[in-house]
Amino acid sequence: MNNKLFFLDQHGCAKNQIDGELIIGHLAKDGWVRTDEPQKASLIIVNSCGFIESAKTESINSVIQARLQFPKAKILLAGCLAERYQEKFASSFEEADGFLGNGDISLVRQAVKELEQGKRPTIKASQYGVCTGERPEFLSFAGSAYVKITEGCNNRCSFCAIPLIRGELRSRSIEEITAEIRILLLRGIFEINLIGQDLASYGKDFEPCKPAYKATDKTTKNNSNRTKDSSSMLAKLLESISNIEGNFWLRLLYIHPDNFPEDLIDTIKKDSRILPYFDIPFQSGDDKIILKMNRHGNASAYKALVSKIRKELPKAVLRTTFLVGFPGETEQNFSNTLEFLKDIEPDWAGCFAYSLEEDTPAQKFKNLVSERNIKKRCMMLENIQQKITEKRLAKHRNEKCDVLIEEIVPFKEGEEIGFVIGRTWFQAPEVDGASVISYDVTNPNQVSKIKIGARIFVCISSVRGVDIEGFML
Repeated sequence: MNNKLFFLDQHGCAKNQIDGELIIGHLAKDGWVRTDEPQKASLIIVNSCGFIESAKTESINSVIQARLQFPKAKILLAGCLAERYQEKFASSFEEADGFLGNGDISLVRQAVKELEQGKRPTIKASQYGVCTGERPEFLSFAGSAYVKITEGCNNRCSFCAIPLIRGELRSRSIEEITAEIRILLLRGIFEINLIGQDLASYGKDFEPCKPAYKATDKTTKNNSNRTKDSSSMLAKLLESISNIEGNFWLRLLYIHPDNFPEDLIDTIKKDSRILPYFDIPFQSGDDKIILKMNRHGNASAYKALVSKIRKELPKAVLRTTFLVGFPGETEQNFSNTLEFLKDIEPDWAGCFAYSLEEDTPAQKFKNLVSERNIKKRCMMLENIQQKITEKRLAKHRNEKCDVLIEEIVPFKEGEEIGFVIGRTWFQAPEVDGASVISYDVTNPNQVSKIKIGARIFVCISSVRGVDIEGFML
């Protein structure tokens, strides 16, 4: 390799994004520098996703395209796809020069050194602990960063390959997480997004901790089937984070509904910096499908959970996801999901087409739904959700709040109004709508505050689709 420049082709979720940031940090120790221009790089790292079929295809195609476009570069396939199929790829995927699983990201240094020596590395470490390290660069928008608090998952949803790729649940210590957050705040990060395969399971691997909310309660009138613990580990973590001084947003992303800790609501109430933003993937609103997914709740209990959250936290924002076309999903099953959607009215919802994943229990299920029907159902669900989102967003009109600037729209000389694009507290990174905010170009006080990663105080004036519009105060 004729230089120390590498190009990182990033795929997949926010958890994989952190792995990409760790790759940058580890390679920096050996003098490697990331470039945004692949044609200048002697090393191309495809940090792949192996979760669903479309993501696998995208990652594989990225390697093939890189080989065709940059024949002199070394190509390292890293990430979930390399973790899951390394043995198979090592003998058949000639376009890649080496493979690195996600069990120990620090081994990227060894992989690259072997590439430099003309070897074909195939490195796969055991899934133990949670990979951490220095992150000199963030691949997210300025002012925002992800913090991984767990790795792996023990929930065993029948459709999901995550345990096969990422292993069993492992939690980081409270001390380690809070130390990382303190460092991020010192680096100017304002939005901290806690992530993991299931935040509600945090700490269950190192301390017996039952969920404070049992999602199997079929009644909505009482809590007879719920159990209360003194404190869940997730609540303990948030309480420790609350002891950190400073102004920041703390956002929780992905909480499995069956494990939802009831004391989480009270913990959020105590600190306004912990956003009342609930990312709870229900996946279905039909009891038979929920059961086939190997989830232990039901539609009635999930509705009760949403009602409780909104009663205790009137400003709460709910994001969820639905998996459409699960094997055996009939028109009636799907109709029940649509009714469930209308009942809970999530502020945001994502719709994903079921993808048959090898070695998962659902792979053996019969009565597959046709691709045509899946597309039709997704469109129906998305159309309903579009109207719900617009309705929920309308409640924020005239609300005054902070917006985190992600992009500054160029303006021409002589124009008096400028625009920035960003997000406010009820919009999570990448998945929710945006905030389009105007400001007075002739006002030096306003102009001085317009910077990428900065916060501005605004008033929300209108809703346009899934985005909001407003003006700087």
